[in-house]
Amino acid sequence: MRLLATVVATSVLAAQVGCAVRQYRPAPLSPAESAASLDARSLADPALREFYAKMAATPPAAWPPSDWNLADLTVAAFYFNPAVRVAKARVAEAEAAVVTAGTRPNPTLRGDLGGETAAETPWLAGVGFSIPIETAGKRRDRVSRAEQLAEAARWDLAATAWKVRSQVRRALLDDLVATRSLELLATEEQLRAERVRLLEQRLAVGLIARPDVDAAAIEHTRTLLALRTAEGRARQAEISLAAAIGLPAAALHAVTVDWPAFDRPPRADTFAAGAIRGDAALNRIDIRRGLAEYAASEAALRLEIAKQYPDFDIGPTYAFEEGLHLFSIALGLTLPVFNRHQGPIAEAEARREQAAAQFLAVQAAGVTQAEQALARYTAALAELAQADRLIQQAAAQDEAVRRALAAGEGDRVALNGVRLQKAAATTGRLDALTNAQQALGDLEDAVQRPLLPGDIQPLSARSPVLR
Repeated sequence: MRLLATVVATSVLAAQVGCAVRQYRPAPLSPAESAASLDARSLADPALREFYAKMAATPPAAWPPSDWNLADLTVAAFYFNPAVRVAKARVAEAEAAVVTAGTRPNPTLRGDLGGETAAETPWLAGVGFSIPIETAGKRRDRVSRAEQLAEAARWDLAATAWKVRSQVRRALLDDLVATRSLELLATEEQLRAERVRLLEQRLAVGLIARPDVDAAAIEHTRTLLALRTAEGRARQAEISLAAAIGLPAAALHAVTVDWPAFDRPPRADTFAAGAIRGDAALNRIDIRRGLAEYAASEAALRLEIAKQYPDFDIGPTYAFEEGLHLFSIALGLTLPVFNRHQGPIAEAEARREQAAAQFLAVQAAGVTQAEQALARYTAALAELAQADRLIQQAAAQDEAVRRALAAGEGDRVALNGVRLQKAAATTGRLDALTNAQQALGDLEDAVQRPLLPGDIQPLSARSPVLR
């Protein structure tokens, strides 16, 4: 009995000393505190500056920068946007699963104590120590699967970050377009008001009839209504941009956003169709993630095949019975008699086929998306070129009427009408430019990487901005 107690006590002590025991640490959530934290977010955050320095080739001399462009706002979104944080947490979980997959099964200690009715040595006691042994490389395959799933999770983080970047680009585009539309409508409103005044002067001297003035007044009112609508769109666009970054709307009130290349989208021949197709087929983020998921399915199949071979337990046992000390070696294993693990193997094979089919579907869809996006961008640039020619014609007409007026051969109503046509042409060009920038964004989404210099670096599973 003393020997049994000694063995048990020694084993328990060794387990406690040899293994550090983690303690539970509560981390309660407070909706009030998290809401206050969201309201306090700002682009002047010092922690954002440290995060920004990981990506910026030349950090700004002053913080925060005076102007924020698309790349700057994208990095800020990587820091603030909750979707990125959720994806990072999933990566941490997947990486922890690699540790779990690599752990070896712990040995087991079992003991028993009893007695008998005999007068001499009535005690019966036993203790056994069992070490589980995994066979056929199961641990290796389990670790391989977990590592590939972790790689897929990292690529999923990169995909989430790209989606956030795409949202920021669209929101910034909407914000700039809304601001410019508001400015153009304000100019048009002034021209419409001037036209009403000029026509009222003509009406006063009997040169025109009242319906002409009324028609101009109606157009002026319509412009005022469009101006009020544009003001609402501009406010909504600013809120949407802040939300895409992960900031409260007030955080952008005193911030100047800039897009230096907004008016000069690159020519279509800048992007070779073959290179775009190749990027869509080989380098998209979801292509890389699909490869990792397929590799994980292959590792899972190897693991299920390895499970055909049983694991076993081996270890010494000791028993005390009727005054005798008994020693033996015990071996235990599961006999593959009723099944050879064929069902799980078939399921793993089917999942691998599904992963392969999903990969091909993603690849084909990416190539189609890229070709369509490039075609749309080419058409949008042609539309923009036509709008530029219309602007030039309107400018030439405005100059001609202005010179005629200076020479005493024209009138201010005619000049006002020409300038209204020029304003309409300018609005048309803004629409065409918006279409071109939207098409360029679709093209970037098709290859899932920036296409212009000076933007963020192409995202990868181990991009420093995502760590």
